[in-house]
Amino acid sequence: MSHPSSLTGVFAQPFAEQVAFFRRKLRRLVPTRRWDDMVREAHDDGFMVAGATEADLLTDLAAAVDKAIAEGRGIEEFRRDFRDVVRRNGWTGWTGEGSVKGEAWRVGVILRTNAYTSYSAGRHAQLLDGDFKYWVYRHGGSREPRLQHLSWNGLALPPDHEFWTTHYPPSDWGCSCYVVGARSDRAVVRLGGDLAKTLPGDWRRRDPKTGAPIGIGKGWDYAPGASVSPLVRAMAGKIGSWDHRVAKAFMDALPADRAEALSQAYRALPSTADDARRYAQQVFAGTAEGAADMRPLPPVRTMGLVPPSQAERIRALTDIDVTGYDFTLDRSGAGHVKGEHGPGNEVNKRQRPVLAEDFARLPAILSSPDRIVPSDRPTDMGETILDYVKSIGGEEWHVLVAVRGTKRRTLVLKTMYIKAGGR
Repeated sequence: MSHPSSLTGVFAQPFAEQVAFFRRKLRRLVPTRRWDDMVREAHDDGFMVAGATEADLLTDLAAAVDKAIAEGRGIEEFRRDFRDVVRRNGWTGWTGEGSVKGEAWRVGVILRTNAYTSYSAGRHAQLLDGDFKYWVYRHGGSREPRLQHLSWNGLALPPDHEFWTTHYPPSDWGCSCYVVGARSDRAVVRLGGDLAKTLPGDWRRRDPKTGAPIGIGKGWDYAPGASVSPLVRAMAGKIGSWDHRVAKAFMDALPADRAEALSQAYRALPSTADDARRYAQQVFAGTAEGAADMRPLPPVRTMGLVPPSQAERIRALTDIDVTGYDFTLDRSGAGHVKGEHGPGNEVNKRQRPVLAEDFARLPAILSSPDRIVPSDRPTDMGETILDYVKSIGGEEWHVLVAVRGTKRRTLVLKTMYIKAGGR
């Protein structure tokens, strides 16, 4: 079990319970004007960003946060997505607007709050499953620690102790404290706990300024995720160990209109277009590692859930139900594009070579093709192939995807070609 000593630590390895908790919140997007329009356990059941009142804006922000959490992305990618969401939605008047410092603060608050609460809520579900004798409070290691939080470092208490109902972290904005489980006294010591440490007699005393116990921020006197832990445990148990499925897990459990909006918002993010472009650049360059500024090439890159409305169209065309499938890009498909339709290989005079940079268009084409038609191209695997066709800048783009069921449940890129001049 890893622990979040920093924001990067939280994102390094997202896990099923964390993703399950956050995606459960996506069923309910709550318009708010102030940060305290939702407090305490209400955050377990809904997603909000203070000042975001329009449905489209909230959906786009939810998709950006979800991607950062579920795919373990960093703050710089989220910052770019945030800026694009603000621009596309014409959002003004938000706290922090107008300065680089203000934007950086707001981006950090949105991401850290959702990252730490989802991490903590996911761990809460795991702790309940762990049959632990003690839960041990650990300070997050902040450079400027809250002295009250630091005083709780190492405190070991039974899981059913009243302390955890109000003091289970995070307990304020930016708090990175966490809890670990111990099955024995020796395990407490090994995990950095101190069995001799006890709570002061006035630990329940409320701060008249916040209404919360001393050391706890206003509205933070609750255990994130505790109100829904049994539901989160049940959801997470359906996908088992971490693999490609977690990138799309639980999305098809959302209402169809919400899944549709979020899947389209996901593909509209700049980071999703960058993912496809970078993937192709690495395949075209013939390396799995890529350049120094690129993350290692995964076997599969998701491009988001197939929208429910598309799933209905595909069922009408092929009699195949692709509900809950996602679009993916793998090395084989990108390699086929390079080998058959890339620079130096495209011999069809009616088609122009496909460049690695062209892959950035994939998410938008898959979201809103002009038409989807079954392809009669033969395949060695006997797969059903769908041709996503879209006219862009006088050219006709064809994106061919293979329907793959069983465990993967995906529409994976088979190949792509571009007819010059739309011929």
